[in-house]
Amino acid sequence: MLTAVEAPTGAMQEFRGSPSQPQRKRQPGLVLLYADTFRELPAAFLLTAERHVIGREASSADFTLKAPAVSRVHAEIVREGRRFIVRDLGSRNGVLVNGRKVQSTELEPLDELRIGDAIFKFVEEHADELGRYRIDGAMPTGETRLAQKPSALAGGYQIDTIVAEIERVAPTPLSVIVRGPSGTGKEVIASELHRLSGRRGKLAAINCTALPQNLIESELFGYKRGAFSGADRDKPGLIRHAEGGTLLLDEIGDMPPEAQAKLLRVLQARELLPLGATTPEPVDVRVVAATHRDLERLQREGRFREDLFARLNEYSVELPALHERKEDLYLLTQTFLARHGGLAKTPSFAFMSGLLHYDFPYNVRELEACIKRALALCDGATLEPEVLPEAVQEAMTDYGRDAGTRPSQPPEDDEGQSVPDEPALRELLVKHEGNIAAVGRELGKARMQIHRWMKRYGIEIAEYRKED
Repeated sequence: MLTAVEAPTGAMQEFRGSPSQPQRKRQPGLVLLYADTFRELPAAFLLTAERHVIGREASSADFTLKAPAVSRVHAEIVREGRRFIVRDLGSRNGVLVNGRKVQSTELEPLDELRIGDAIFKFVEEHADELGRYRIDGAMPTGETRLAQKPSALAGGYQIDTIVAEIERVAPTPLSVIVRGPSGTGKEVIASELHRLSGRRGKLAAINCTALPQNLIESELFGYKRGAFSGADRDKPGLIRHAEGGTLLLDEIGDMPPEAQAKLLRVLQARELLPLGATTPEPVDVRVVAATHRDLERLQREGRFREDLFARLNEYSVELPALHERKEDLYLLTQTFLARHGGLAKTPSFAFMSGLLHYDFPYNVRELEACIKRALALCDGATLEPEVLPEAVQEAMTDYGRDAGTRPSQPPEDDEGQSVPDEPALRELLVKHEGNIAAVGRELGKARMQIHRWMKRYGIEIAEYRKED
C-alpha cells in the first residue's frame, strides 16, 4: 500500500485520489493458494450468496472444484450477518482450517482452508481483485497487469498495485519511506525506484545501524585534507557517492540521534559541509529510506525526529509480510527455482502444503533460503517435504489432526473478542521464542489472530526470535 502525505501544490498533488471516487464494495471470497490443477481452477471463488456448496460435480455444487480428493458434495460456506461459517458436509477427506480438521468453524481473514487437494485463504475484501491473477503470475484472458513495465518484484494483486504506484512515483523528486518487516524486499523497492527514476547517478546505500557514533560526520559528509590527524587527502562521504542518483538510508529507524540532526540539514538545504571545509557544497540526491520500525512510535518516544520524518515521508510504501500474501508463494517458489538452477524440479503437493502452512517470519528472504536448501538436498526431479527446513517440518507436526475442544479462553475485551493483555502475550512470545504457531496452539487461536493482536499492541516479532 502506498500513501502520499498532504501537500497543497507540486508533485504531491498528482497522487491524490479523487474525493468523488466511489468507495469500493467489500468482496469476500476464497483465494486459491495452491492446487496441482490450478490452471483449471478460478483464482478466486467470490462469496456473493448466503450459502455456497463446494464439491466435485457442477450438478450438486455452486463451486466446482476440479482437484484430487474432493468429494461430490464436500463443504459449504454459509454467511450469517458478517460472519462466514465453513461446514464439512460429510466429505471423505474432511475440511482443514489452518491445518486442523474441523466440522464447523467461523472463518477469520487470512485463514487457510483446505478442501481436498486444494488450498485457499479466506479474505473479507478484494477477492475480485485478487482473483484477476493466477498463482503462476499468468493473467486470465482479457486481464492486464496494472504495472506497465517488467519488475524485479514477483507477485499478484498486492505487489502489482505497489509496482504500478512505484512507476508513477519514481520519476518525481519525492522522498520515499519504504516500510515492512525484515526480508520483505525493501531494498528491491529502492532499486526499482532508482531504476525507473531516470537519474544518471547510482544507487548508494547507507546502513544506518552501522554508523559508528564517533565517525558519523566524516562517514556521511566526508572530509578535507588536513581536517584532522591522519586526513592526508580529501575523502567523499557516503552521501556524495549518490550524487545525481538515489541515496538509500537502510534501517533509518536505527539511525543515531546525532546523525538524524545532521541528515536533516542536508535534506533541508540540499547541501553538505565536509569536515574541514569552509563553505557548504551542493548535493543532488533523491532519498529513499527503509525501515521495519514503527517510526510513529519512535517519534512519540523521542527516538526519531519529527522534522526529519516529515522530510522523508513525502511518500510511503508499505510492503506486506509474506504470510499476508501467500497467493504469491507458488510464483515466488518458481522464481527462486529459476534463479538457483532448479527449473527442472517440480514441487509436490505435500511440499507446497508445507510451505503454505509455515509462517515465514523472515518473509521472502527466508523463502529463498528454503528453496536453495531444498535444491541442495533434493536428488530426484520432485521436491518433497523431506527437504524442507526443520522449522517448516515442525510446523507440520499437527497438520491434519482434529481441532478438538479449544481450551478455556481469557476474558473478552470491549469488542467482544477473547484476547490476552499485552504483558501476557509478550510472556508467551518469550516462552516460545517468537514461534507464532506455538503461541496460537497454547491460546487455541489461529496464527493470523496472533498476528492481529501483535499489530494491535505494536509488538515486533523480531524482538523475540533468535537470529540465525
